Order: sequence, then structure tokens, then C-alpha cells
Amino acid sequence: MTELPAVDTAPLPRGPKMFDAGTLRYLVLQLIADQPRHGYDIIKAIGERAGGGYAPSPGAIYPLMHGLVGHGYVAVSREGNKKLHSITPEGLAFLAANRGYVDAIAARIDARERADDLRQLMHELKAVVIARGLAPEAGAARLAAMRAILRDARRAIEVLP
Repeated sequence: MTELPAVDTAPLPRGPKMFDAGTLRYLVLQLIADQPRHGYDIIKAIGERAGGGYAPSPGAIYPLMHGLVGHGYVAVSREGNKKLHSITPEGLAFLAANRGYVDAIAARIDARERADDLRQLMHELKAVVIARGLAPEAGAARLAAMRAILRDARRAIEVLP
């Protein structure tokens, strides 16, 4: 009888986290300071702000928000069956005392969004170059023109200030 190979049942590693819990706390608090929010709205706002490349799990957000309430930085009110989170004066003071760090987090998110936009444009360019370059009707003239365009684009980008 042939033995089956052992199967690794360990969970697959997750991708890198965009924020650790401490950093996420500042971002969540700033979002609540911008406007009162429900938990799901916070998750959605972070996802949008990160360009769709990241969204925290409810298991990360809800305990964090509970901690912000416990510290007195956030107040909770009921809006139907949802909890609406609002910033308190203590929360505003905490944000003000950590303004440099909060602004650095915002800059990090914005930089990632710009990088993701460039990455998407590169994928689109790669796809059209391959499709047009490998098309059956792609002759030597088309390939030479495509090479020239790509070289010109590379040179133009290299000399940008």
C-alpha cells in the first residue's frame, strides 16, 4: 500500500499589515474626528483612503474602537441598531498632542495610493504592449514603433525633476 504524502495544514501566511494596532488607532480616531461614524463606515473609509488595497477586519476595528471609548477619546450613541462613534474633547486633545504622527500616517497612506496608481498604469501599459506586440498582424514596423515609444517614454521619465 502506498503512503500518501503528509499535508501541511498550517494556515497560509497573510500579507504584510499596512498598520499595526497602535498606528491604526490614530487613523481611526482622526476619521471619527472628521465626522461621527459607525464601525462599518470606518472600515470602508480606511479602505477608500488606502486606494482599495487595504481594509482592516472588523476583528481589528471593533476592539480598537472599544479601547478608544474606554480611554474616553470616543463617545458612543445609538442610531437605530447601530452605534455612532463621536470624538470627545479628550480625543481631540490626544490627536492635537500627536498631530505630527497623525499627519505622517496620512502622508503614508497618500504615498501608497500614488504608488498603487502608478502600479496600475504600468500593468495597463504592459498589457497593451504585449497584446499589440504579439498580435498576429504585428509586423516589424509596429514593433519598431512600439520600441521607440517605450524608449522615449523611459527617457522622458528619467529627466523629470
